[in-house]
Amino acid sequence: MIILTLLIAVAAAILLLPTLSDLISLARLHRASPRTTDDGASRLPSFLFLIPAHNEELLLDTCLRSVRALTYPPELIEIIVIADNCVDGTAEVVRAAGLRCLERTDIVHRGKPWALAWAIEQLPLHRYDGVVIVDADAVVAPDFATQLARAAPLARKALQPFNGVSNRSEHALTRLGALFAVSRFCFINALKQRVGLNVPLANGLCIGTALLIEHGWQAFSICEDWELYTILTEHGIRVENVPDARILSQEARSLRQSSSQRTRWTAGRIAVLRQHLSALLQSPHVRWHQKLDCIAELTAPGPVAHVALVIVIVLLTFLLHPPGALWLALALLASIVRHIVYALAALRVDPEPGSAIAAFAYLPVYAVWRLGIQLLSVATFGGRLWVRTERHVESVASPGSHSLSDGGPGVIRTGSTGMETRQNQP
Repeated sequence: MIILTLLIAVAAAILLLPTLSDLISLARLHRASPRTTDDGASRLPSFLFLIPAHNEELLLDTCLRSVRALTYPPELIEIIVIADNCVDGTAEVVRAAGLRCLERTDIVHRGKPWALAWAIEQLPLHRYDGVVIVDADAVVAPDFATQLARAAPLARKALQPFNGVSNRSEHALTRLGALFAVSRFCFINALKQRVGLNVPLANGLCIGTALLIEHGWQAFSICEDWELYTILTEHGIRVENVPDARILSQEARSLRQSSSQRTRWTAGRIAVLRQHLSALLQSPHVRWHQKLDCIAELTAPGPVAHVALVIVIVLLTFLLHPPGALWLALALLASIVRHIVYALAALRVDPEPGSAIAAFAYLPVYAVWRLGIQLLSVATFGGRLWVRTERHVESVASPGSHSLSDGGPGVIRTGSTGMETRQNQP
């Protein structure tokens, strides 16, 4: 029973890490001055948009049209697609658009991180200020590059835009994804930015070319964005939140379609933590709060998985009644308060709160499934291969018609089809 108490206490401590980091951030807010845009840049930065694509002919054209429709000086933007081990018409789509395509075949080193490293080694990075990495199923808002440029100079930092859902109305899963995206970017990342903490990286990230020239591409895990975030953090390199730069991606609309993606994300973060924990803890470049926050991000399950884990562990605690059962249960339940607060905050700014609330009816089914994915990922201890998430066609208007709606933060409308941003998955 004592061993069981210790195990539950360790689980509670890990689940409480994000709450602890947020409480420290809130305590520091009164001493933190608002961050202002760096005026050190005397010119507009130039961008290289790198789009890694593996058999993406279905959605790639929409992605390319959105990038080409950016309201930014065209001479300061170059678009290059990496057709990685493709057996479909991906390269033909790129050439039909009049853009440069780098075709790569390597059956040993497959996947996005290897494709990026291969391309970065052969490209003249000195011509650009930042490299923007966009998934082939994504679309960017017209002012995407303009908003990134406001964070200039870019050479020695990384930026994370507002990463969203392009198909939020398709299913309860996509609505929940959109809601938790607002939680992540409007509230969680905003708090980190205010107190100088790095924010996690995801689709649409921009990394300064000086960093790439000096260090090359170093993230090769199945969750390369999480690994890059961790590497940059342990080296004391700034990763900033740029919420007004908006990028939208297709969210899985079924449990089957979502399975490989969620398993990869969870297993990948475990692998990153295992590989980089020692270096992060020993790093002389970052403060203890940044180390704590990075570990909290790497160990935290998604909101729904977190709640499911807490419910299961609390039930076991009361069933087996080890020493300190009441206090253990209270600690576990306290760890989910953070998710409730952020979800309520996101609901307040949701343009369709009724539909978002209705999506929560799907939570019991999703929570059980998500808990199984969490346990499977932990069992593999990060040892999983990359599996491409299944795509499907959406009925959307031209990306060039994006405009901000009045429906609250992080909302982009495409014609008559609503598309709301997301990043952190439920």
